[in-house]
Amino acid sequence: MRRGEAVEVFNVSKMFGTYQALDQVSFTIKENEFFTLLGPSGCGKTTLLRMIAGFERPSEGSISLFGAEIASLPPHKRHVNTVFQSYALFPHMSLEQNIAFGLENLGWAKAKRQARVAEMLELVHMSDFAKRRPDQLSGGQRQRIALARALAPEPQVLLLDEPLSALDLKLRQAMRDELRALQRKTGITFVFVTHDQDEALDMSDRICVLGQGQIQQIGTPSDIYEEPQNRFVADFIGATNFLEAEVVSLNGDQAQIRTALGLEFTAAQKGVQGPGAATMSLRPEKIGLEEQASGNVFTGTIRSRNYMGGFTHYAVETAGITLQVSRRNALSHAESYDIGREVKLGFRDESVRVLGQ
Repeated sequence: MRRGEAVEVFNVSKMFGTYQALDQVSFTIKENEFFTLLGPSGCGKTTLLRMIAGFERPSEGSISLFGAEIASLPPHKRHVNTVFQSYALFPHMSLEQNIAFGLENLGWAKAKRQARVAEMLELVHMSDFAKRRPDQLSGGQRQRIALARALAPEPQVLLLDEPLSALDLKLRQAMRDELRALQRKTGITFVFVTHDQDEALDMSDRICVLGQGQIQQIGTPSDIYEEPQNRFVADFIGATNFLEAEVVSLNGDQAQIRTALGLEFTAAQKGVQGPGAATMSLRPEKIGLEEQASGNVFTGTIRSRNYMGGFTHYAVETAGITLQVSRRNALSHAESYDIGREVKLGFRDESVRVLGQ
């Protein structure tokens, strides 16, 4: 393993009976990185996290932590800790006792243990609640204590298994900021599992998109959203319009395409093998309406409208195709377009991605 790599997963597969949960998965996680495993239910992300933690063993392949093979080690001999969705706090203990419990088992001296507990409570802004029990806290406060307890033994890597999913929307959004700030402050490598695309895009340095037990793409949030490598990634991350297209010619990473909208232009391509059928991906917010329409311009008819505060989402029919179009409400009481109205639409070549079949 090269310097600066915290975790290396190499050719890992996992079978449960005849079911293959993971198939030849390989990637590295950098030191001090916030790395997210993202995918739908059943894609293998939690199984992968549990193998790094030691709760599951790979059927084949290897897992290393800072250069040392750990696939055969039991959980308590790995310098990792896990924060679970359920928090798993001891209900009969105070918050400071919850944090101290693991340190006591590790043989930390009393004075060192007390200092570390105080430091952790201050880190998560819970010093005033030290004597309380978990049932006297809100969901967000319990989450902070679960994080403090997991960070207290100074793990090399912190594993987080959908830790925000039990919180309501407002609290979940606030905890995203706290979790990211906590990772930056401690400098510990975080490996975060979620099915929530917004969480992944908001917090991650890099995202690993998993689907059907395989890696679909690894990259920065911007890479994943703006440069999807296949239809699975484009479909899973955010909303998009998929349109049938014909690749007329290829020139490196550019494709000359003809679309079902009757337009022909050049766009970036991913995984297209040659001239022939392909799929065009176009994000709803990349399509301009009326005065914002530019580039490849055409007309359509508004079929539905949904006001969502920051955006208004339209379904626009054109050439027998329904496109989803998102318009930012940049001004208060900005003009909205009535159902049945004919409008001008447009998008630029660089907004399109052409994906192989």
